Amino acid sequence: MSYHLFINYTYLIVEPNSGHAIVVDPAWELDKITQQLEKAHANLRAILLTHSHYDHVNLVPTLSDWMQPDVFMSQKEIDASGFRCKRLHAVNDKDRLLLGELPFHCLLTPGHTAGSMCFQLEKSLFTGDTLFTEGCGACPVPGGSPEAMYLSMQRLKAEIKDDVRIFPGHSFGMSPGQTMGHLCKNNIYLQLNREHFIRFRMRKNQQGLFDFQ
Repeated sequence: MSYHLFINYTYLIVEPNSGHAIVVDPAWELDKITQQLEKAHANLRAILLTHSHYDHVNLVPTLSDWMQPDVFMSQKEIDASGFRCKRLHAVNDKDRLLLGELPFHCLLTPGHTAGSMCFQLEKSLFTGDTLFTEGCGACPVPGGSPEAMYLSMQRLKAEIKDDVRIFPGHSFGMSPGQTMGHLCKNNIYLQLNREHFIRFRMRKNQQGLFDFQ
């Protein structure tokens, strides 16, 4: 799928008992976010950021000014990118965030950026631009690293159970929510050894950043 057709996903999670809401990577379409919050009678409590790229953090200042949520990003990403916003909190690998009654587990997965982080909530994993259903994120310089991305892919393959559903930052044909078991069977980046992974991820003459085949 060509670059101009890719889809950017923002996720809204609402805790049923309290009505507190968490948004993952708010990028575009503020009206849609606020409409969903109103529909659920929910208050925005927190924002989880998988990394600092503009297409994942664009709405953070607006939402921060309007609803005063806490914002969470990996310490490594904050240090590497210089990202700042109101009520910003640093998290580290293996931290556990209890947002209301919702427990999020933080997994540092560098490769797309130096401090990319995935957030797991029970049987759901929000992966940003680390792991896609169809591939994995690009490894741009500076900040990106195909070697680090390979290790992050191997970590997710080892630690995430087959029945966990993957919710990436972008989609290139299949809808979000495919299981990790499906990805392990169908995503080529989870099947390559280190040498082949690096060579394939960084190969020349790709049609675009999101050319996975």
